[in-house]
Amino acid sequence: MPFPQNAPSVDDLLNLPLHEIALLSPDLLAEMQREISAASKQMKTVSARFNAALEVRYAPRAAEERRVSGKDTGTVRFEDGDCTIVADLPKRVDWNQAKLASMVARIIEAGDDPAQYVDIAYKVPERKYGAWPDAIREGFEPARTVRTGTLSVTLIPAEEQQ
Repeated sequence: MPFPQNAPSVDDLLNLPLHEIALLSPDLLAEMQREISAASKQMKTVSARFNAALEVRYAPRAAEERRVSGKDTGTVRFEDGDCTIVADLPKRVDWNQAKLASMVARIIEAGDDPAQYVDIAYKVPERKYGAWPDAIREGFEPARTVRTGTLSVTLIPAEEQQ
C-alpha cells in the first residue's frame, strides 16, 4: 500500500513525540509495525551471526586465559591489537529439585534450619490454581498477587483479515 512521501520512516520514530505517532493512520501504523518487526528479526539474525564470529575468533584465546588463571568460568581480559577483549563465560547452575527437597528434609530431621543453607520458594502454577475448588482458592487468596504484563497491540489491515 503506497503511503504519502511525508510519512515518517522507522528511523523517524526515534525523534517523533509519542502523541504524534499515536495520531498516524491505522494503515500507516500497521505498515510501520510490519517494518519494525522485519527489522527486528533481521537485527537478531545479524547480531547472532556477529556474536558467533566473535566466538570463533576469541573463544579459544579466552579459554586459554581462563585455564592459565585456573578458572572454568568468569571474565578474562586480553589484548588484540589496540583493543582490550573482555570475554565473559557465565556460570549457570541448575539444582535437582527432588534431591534438594530430600536434603531439606534431612536438615529438618537433624533439627537444623534449612533456611541457613537454601532459599525456598513456593510457586503455584496458575492453571492448577484455576482448577482448585473455591474453598481451597479462598484460603490461598491472601498469598496471591496478580500483576499485569506489558500490553501488546497488533494491527491487522482489513485485506489481511480475509
